Amino acid sequence: MPYHKMKIMEINTADLSPMMQNYIETKRQNPDSILFYRLGDFYEMFFEDAELASRELELTLTGKSCGLAERAPMCGVPYHAVESYLNKLVSKGYKVAICEQVEDPKLTKGLVRREVVRTVTPGTNTDINALDEGRNSYIISVVYLADQFGMAIADITTGAFLVTEFDSISKLLDEIYKFSPKEIISNESFLVSGVDTDQLKYRLNTAIYPLNARFFDEDNCVNAIKDHFKVNSLDGLGLKDCVAAFIAAGALLRYLMETQKSSLDHMRSISFYNASNYMLIDSSTRRNLELTETMRDKNKRGTLLWVLDKTRTAMGSRMLRSFIEQPLISKKDINKRLDAVEELLQNAISREEIREYLNPIYDLERLMSRISYRTANPRDLIAFANSLEMLPHIEKLLLEFKSDILKELYEDFDPLSDLCALIKAAIDDDPPINIKEGGIIKEGFNEDIDLLRNAKTEGKSWLSRLEDEDRQRTGIKNLKIKYNRVFGYYFEVTNSYKELVPDDYIRKQTLTNAERYTTDKLKELEDKILNAEDKLFSLEYDIFCDIRDRISGMVDRVQRSAHVIACLDALCSLAAVAEQNRYCRPSINENGIIDIRNGRHPASCFGLVPGEYSSGGKQHLPGITKRGNQRIRTLLILAANAFMTGLSRRKKGEDGQPLRALNSLELWVKSLTERIGKFKAKVALANKLARIAWVIIAKGERFNAAKATKA
Repeated sequence: MPYHKMKIMEINTADLSPMMQNYIETKRQNPDSILFYRLGDFYEMFFEDAELASRELELTLTGKSCGLAERAPMCGVPYHAVESYLNKLVSKGYKVAICEQVEDPKLTKGLVRREVVRTVTPGTNTDINALDEGRNSYIISVVYLADQFGMAIADITTGAFLVTEFDSISKLLDEIYKFSPKEIISNESFLVSGVDTDQLKYRLNTAIYPLNARFFDEDNCVNAIKDHFKVNSLDGLGLKDCVAAFIAAGALLRYLMETQKSSLDHMRSISFYNASNYMLIDSSTRRNLELTETMRDKNKRGTLLWVLDKTRTAMGSRMLRSFIEQPLISKKDINKRLDAVEELLQNAISREEIREYLNPIYDLERLMSRISYRTANPRDLIAFANSLEMLPHIEKLLLEFKSDILKELYEDFDPLSDLCALIKAAIDDDPPINIKEGGIIKEGFNEDIDLLRNAKTEGKSWLSRLEDEDRQRTGIKNLKIKYNRVFGYYFEVTNSYKELVPDDYIRKQTLTNAERYTTDKLKELEDKILNAEDKLFSLEYDIFCDIRDRISGMVDRVQRSAHVIACLDALCSLAAVAEQNRYCRPSINENGIIDIRNGRHPASCFGLVPGEYSSGGKQHLPGITKRGNQRIRTLLILAANAFMTGLSRRKKGEDGQPLRALNSLELWVKSLTERIGKFKAKVALANKLARIAWVIIAKGERFNAAKATKA
């Protein structure tokens, strides 16, 4: 049988080498993942995994003798560069199981024990190079139960965990498109619920994995939630009567624990939210409005987010994105946010000072996740501490503000001064990345570390000092401390002075003309000098891990302050953009009135001020005041006006085409409005027309009637 046709499940392991037997056993435990198997300085893959990886990663496929008639196909990647290869596979939708050596080869006889330490999937990749700092990396769990959908949403890079329920496919899909997850897990029923999973994969570039029914067992899901959040019942979490929601949440928790081999300590809370608390924007409208990405290029530039995002931190950028993707509908909540933005707008000096302090702050949410995962290195902690140094300054400035939201942020703010002081006192300012190379802990933080460091550099002076002390104590004038590899360090006493040897000297060796001795103090120095480096590196590693664990235990405090920083940064950004673009505060009413005067589309007319983008001295967006259902006709007229303005810029020979398109669009809208019969749907539809019109005007693109009609 040719080696490239070998299948792991068909191989008889009896004839294999012990190492390959262990590989086969591990692979069979992780059949749906590509197995990265650690051998020395490489992660190796064999059999069909090797064939797949060599093709996807463009690696050379070789062979390895393993006891079979044919050589096993094999390829590998160096351990120090594994992340780049891993990210490439995961971005293509593959799961990768990382199998590490869990024993020290120096202390083990025979085969070193290996275990899968984590499985990396599209929604659980925490490598900073694979993440977009301005958006969350969501994984979603969906369960379908008797016409009810439960959905749990998590971002393990920040600790966010939300759940909700839906009674229709359209509502579920709108929410999935809003969160744009990297990965979706589901029960088998979801695949036959009527959802077009192929369209989901194509539109969102997401991976969808149906899981075994055991993940969705109701009792197991309840126990998983109670164990993780340390509660006796689901009542306190608000999930008691939400069966579909808590099954989705429990399944997601179990999946994350199995793949990450971690307790997920940074996921400290779970929140049930109702999608109706925010403006309902269907997936088509969301795409056409180009809120966060353009339709054509999927880029941020040219979107509403691009105009408004002047945040200084990654956390703030993600928060602002959530503001845009989940618009508020409560008048009270809208005005509270506007009050905060207005106060920041009016206090420009304090606002800009806050933004200066925000600028050096790293991504505290994701740094905290790395700390909780115990993957943070010393430089991560230094970045963490440098960020925390800014917090007291921000807290002091925040005290000046009086609006409700800013006062609430101040009350929730924790400057985390104790954590900053701990890191600054313990971790060297310029530590290595590798946590097992030493040079991590500052001098003076730990006495034992200082002694071991001195042992490396001052060992000879210690021995010389001991030699002088014992020469004076014993009266042996030619007493010397010597060393060889067999006996280590020893006192050498010639036979002429044997009678002066004290009782605490322990004989090690007898020579023709001399005796060799040791003492407890010499043994102690010998141990310090010869083992100083190994002990030093080990002790520094242990102390670093202890500091990291102490910080991890403060995850609640850090996440609370990170949330404050994110909200404050997003609000400051809105205020700064309002000042730059001369935006005014809208008056909110509940009477169905829209009154826009001298308005400009924020993205299409970005950078222009009122009066600059005009034709014949008139604004393209005239003042309008309409109420109730007449808004539909108003916006259609607005779209028509914009089309007509665009016509004046076209050649005369093209005039008929846009007019026919406009008539066609108007008839189409009227027909669709009659079928839908929902006011919000009609408003969204009319807004799409206005959006198309403004893009044509602002960008000066050639009008394509067929394309516009199809849109």
